Amino acid sequence: MNLLLLESSDFNSDGTAVITGRRCRQLVDVIRATAGKRCKAGILGGKCGTAEILNITPNECRVNFTPEKEPPAKHDIVLIAALPRPQSLCKVLHCATTMGVRKLCFIQTFKVEKSYWASPRLADNEIRDELILALEQCGDTILPEVSFFRTFKPFIEDELENLATGTRLLGDPAGTPAEFQEAATLAIGPEGGFTDYEKSMFYQHGFTPVSLGERILRTEFAVAGLLARLSLK
Repeated sequence: MNLLLLESSDFNSDGTAVITGRRCRQLVDVIRATAGKRCKAGILGGKCGTAEILNITPNECRVNFTPEKEPPAKHDIVLIAALPRPQSLCKVLHCATTMGVRKLCFIQTFKVEKSYWASPRLADNEIRDELILALEQCGDTILPEVSFFRTFKPFIEDELENLATGTRLLGDPAGTPAEFQEAATLAIGPEGGFTDYEKSMFYQHGFTPVSLGERILRTEFAVAGLLARLSLK
C-alpha cells in the first residue's frame, strides 16, 4: 500500500478518519505504524496528501488527513479488451488502473468463453475492490470507468463511436510497432485473437493494427506491454 486511500464514509464529524479492516491490518502488520507517524494518503475521488496517525490498535486506526495536491493525471487512453478468463481479469484491471487508463471496456468476442460472464469476479464489489488496490499501489485516487458489453456487433455499431478517443489502435502481432500517443483507444482481443470479421469491424471504424512483435502474448501481458508503449515517451 503506497497510498492510504480514505473514503468519505471514514470521516467523523470532527474531521478525523477511522480506518478498520484490511487497511488497518496493513498499517499495523506491514507498515508497523505507530501514533505520530505520517504516511501518504488520499481521498477517493479527491486530493492526495498526508495522514497523521493519531492512535492505532490492531482493529482500528484514527488519522488526521491533510490534502495537499491533485492526484496524478490519467492518460487519455481507452482500453477495449475481449473479456479475459476471470483470473486474468483482475490482472488486467490492476495493470490498466496503475498505468493511468481512464476508461476500460470489456466485450464479448467469438473466442471468449460465455461462461466467463458468470464469474463472481465480475460483481461490482469485486471490481471495485481490485480497482482500489490498484489505486493504492500507484498513488492515485480517481477510479477509472469500467464497462461490460456482452454482445460484439451492438457494441461496435452503437457504443464505439461515443467511447473512442484519439488514435484508434488494434493489438495484432502482424501490426506495426506501437508508439507513444497523446490520446488513444486500444482494442485487444482474446488470447486466440480477434476473428477476421471482428478485425474488419474495427477497421471500418478507423482502427489500425499495432504490435509488440510476432510472439503471441497472454491478455494481461499484451495489455501491459502495449499500454507502456503508448503512454511512455
